[in-house]
Amino acid sequence: MLPETPLTFQYKEAEGSKITADVYLPPHAGSPQKYPVVIDIHGGAFMLGHSRMVSLPQVKDCLERGWIVLVPNHRLCPGVDLLNGPMQDIRDLLTWVYDGSLDAALGDEKMYQVDTENVAAFGTSSGGTLALGLGFDVPKPAKAILSLYGAVHFNDPYWTKPLPHVGAKLPPGLSDAFLNRIYDERPVPTDSSVSLEGQTESGVSKGPDFSRPRDAFAFTQIASGTVLSAIYPQSKTVDRTFQKVDPVQNVTPGFPPTWIVHGQADTMVPIDLSRELLSNLKKAGIQCGMTEVPNEEHTFAATMKVGSETWCLQRKGFDFLEGIIGKGPTSG
Repeated sequence: MLPETPLTFQYKEAEGSKITADVYLPPHAGSPQKYPVVIDIHGGAFMLGHSRMVSLPQVKDCLERGWIVLVPNHRLCPGVDLLNGPMQDIRDLLTWVYDGSLDAALGDEKMYQVDTENVAAFGTSSGGTLALGLGFDVPKPAKAILSLYGAVHFNDPYWTKPLPHVGAKLPPGLSDAFLNRIYDERPVPTDSSVSLEGQTESGVSKGPDFSRPRDAFAFTQIASGTVLSAIYPQSKTVDRTFQKVDPVQNVTPGFPPTWIVHGQADTMVPIDLSRELLSNLKKAGIQCGMTEVPNEEHTFAATMKVGSETWCLQRKGFDFLEGIIGKGPTSG
C-alpha cells in the first residue's frame, strides 16, 4: 500500500515564491515519540519537477523504517541560480527542521515529535546534488546523506559535451525568443508539470511537452551541454571552478557519512563522476560506500519494480541511513 496524501506546509517565501514541503508520517506508536526525519529531494536537472515527483515506493520504505519523510519543493532555475535558489532553499529547509519549525507545523499531530539529532537527506539526480549540499557550508549538516546518481564533479569535461541522444528528441525550430520566455516566469516557479525522470503528478509517465518554454529550455540545455552555465551563470565569471556548489570539491573531514547509488549504464550522469566523489570521501576518512547497479540508466528510481534486483540493490543506501539515524519507534 502506497503512502496516503501527505500534509503540506510552507517552509519559506522568497520574492513571492511560496515554497512548500510535503510531509509523510509513519504509523504512530500510540504515545508521543520522537521520530528521525529523512529529507527526500526530487530530481529534474534543477529546472524541472516538484515534490509529488518522487518514488512513492521509496517513501513507503522510509515510513516502514519509522521515519518522518519530508519532500520539499524548491525554486527552479534559471530564474534563480543554483547556489541562491535550489541549494539555498534546501539548506533553509534543514534549518527549518533543526530550529523546531517542523515540530511546530506538526502541532496538531500530537503523536509525532521530530528527532532533530537524527535528520538525514537523500535525493535522485539533481536532488542527490542538493542532498549532498547539506553536507557543507551549513551551520549543522545532515547526519547522513544518500545520493542516487546525483550530478557532481562539475569541473569534468563531460558537463560541456553535447548529448546527441537528447538532442534527437528536440523538435526543429525552437527559437531563442521562445526558450528565453522561461526568464519571464515571476515569481520563480517551484514546480513543473513534467520531471526529467518522466513522471507526472498523476503517476502516468510521459515525455516533455516542447510547447512549454520550460520543458524546451531544459532539454535544450541538456542536449547542448550548457546546463551548468544556464543554472549557474557565476561559472562564467566569479566561480569558474564551481567551488561553491560542487560536492566533490567540498568533502572535508567533517562531511557527513555518505552513500552513493548509481547505475552502471547511466548516459546522463556518468558513473565515473560518482566514483570521483567516493574517492574524495575515502581520502577524507568519511564513513561511506557505493552501490553500482548493473544495466541501469539515469532516473531508474522512477520505474524500478519493488522486489527487483535494482530495488534490492538501491535499498542498501537506505540501510546505510538506518545505520546512522536508527529506526523510528514504530518500525518493529
